[in-house]
Amino acid sequence: MDVFAELSALFPEAGDRLRENEKMSEYTTFRLGGPADCLFLPAGIEELRLALAFADKNKIQVTLLGRGSNVVVSDQGIRGLTVMISEQMSKIDRAGDTLIADAGASLAALAGAAANYSLCGLEFASGIPGAVGGGVMMNAGAYDGCLADALIWTEYLDENNELKTLLADKHDFGYRSSFFTGSSKVIVRSAFSLSPGIYNDIIAKMADLAARRRASQPLEKPSAGSAFKRPVGYYAGKLISDCGLKGYSHGGAGISEKHAGFIINQGGASASDVLAVFCHVQRTVYNETGVLLEPEVRFAGDWSDDLSVLTGCHSI
Repeated sequence: MDVFAELSALFPEAGDRLRENEKMSEYTTFRLGGPADCLFLPAGIEELRLALAFADKNKIQVTLLGRGSNVVVSDQGIRGLTVMISEQMSKIDRAGDTLIADAGASLAALAGAAANYSLCGLEFASGIPGAVGGGVMMNAGAYDGCLADALIWTEYLDENNELKTLLADKHDFGYRSSFFTGSSKVIVRSAFSLSPGIYNDIIAKMADLAARRRASQPLEKPSAGSAFKRPVGYYAGKLISDCGLKGYSHGGAGISEKHAGFIINQGGASASDVLAVFCHVQRTVYNETGVLLEPEVRFAGDWSDDLSVLTGCHSI
């Protein structure tokens, strides 16, 4: 089956939101990854449902992505249909002290909207890359705040492509995990309860957090953010640094000298380079400390058996 041709007929007005053999390096913050056989950016829930129904009916593999900020795409690319819930599904509405955000809205835009309405509670999210959907799925957080603290409900498509609502207390939030982690359910919208605040104070707090990020994180280099989850009782970056791995590199990928918790694209890195760095760090830290670092980022696409060498990785 010619998936691109079939989807072109199904979505005649999609234009460049539907692309064939599209390089994923243009869509990920790591700036690497091979081509997606067929890439679709739905403009709303109905297009999303139609695309998922088409794939299910025709037994086509689907890979769901947000804004490409927490993922390493294989050099071989992604087979089947890749659906990105991004800018085309990024509406943010206000209802009193509640903000309702589409899954494709960036966390920075959500935090910015809260600030513009003089609502506090999402300042920590202002510098987190990625989208609301992915953020809720992994309970994104920073500087002692996380999305679970403000979430009210989430609308999602279940395994039968039916729209459902999940209240906050049913999300089963944990550290970088939730009810949605590892499932085929698709988040489409979430609501957040915030508190009235003083605009200048909110902006000042966001500016302070931004300055702290610039001082401590390699924001000038492509990356997927924090490479490893924080193990209980430790900090991943400190463990990596204590093992003498700051500055370690393989090909075009390496450990940041600025913050050992980041694996960066130093220029021309391949996904295989990144995987090699992940494996070397995980193996070295475990051998020297007995602590197993679990990757925080996800791995998408055609990796064949390559991921078998990395313990605890989450492939999509």
